[in-house]
Amino acid sequence: MTGTPEVPDRVIGVGVLVTDPAGRILLGHRVKAGEEPCWCLPGGAVEPGETFEQAALRELAEETGITDVTGARTVAVVLDRPGPATVRVTAGVAVAAGAAAPAVTEPHVFAAWRWFPPEEPPGPLFPATAHLLSAAPPAGATRYPVAPAGRPDDGPVSGSGTAARHPLTQDGRPG
Repeated sequence: MTGTPEVPDRVIGVGVLVTDPAGRILLGHRVKAGEEPCWCLPGGAVEPGETFEQAALRELAEETGITDVTGARTVAVVLDRPGPATVRVTAGVAVAAGAAAPAVTEPHVFAAWRWFPPEEPPGPLFPATAHLLSAAPPAGATRYPVAPAGRPDDGPVSGSGTAARHPLTQDGRPG
């Protein structure tokens, strides 16, 4: 056998769970060429040296123009394998926005930004967005989905991109 073995693409990204004062979440209508239109959270790849929170704030500003937010914190992490040679880890970072109005700053990617009740998102959803919305706690919650140490397939975060809630409080003590 010749050549090097195929190494999976590894992608680490963030999805920003932006809530407005009414508790609605911000979703963008994604219309990127070559993809089926869908709705997704603001977000993207984590750059070298960035924390999840730093990447989330950068992506939010780049994609929506929103910079006046508070409380950036990671509330969920999901793992999925969208293809045989791709492994994707996406962190959900929650932020609270004031009265800021999102702008379409990347019209080749997003046609519009809209606020939705978290229990009534539109469809179809971008896969990573669907995974984060199912894994992230409701706004104001103090319990977060937590994966135990070990291989991702051993815990509540499965290889299919689903995540389950784990009864731990934010400080790691049993709830």
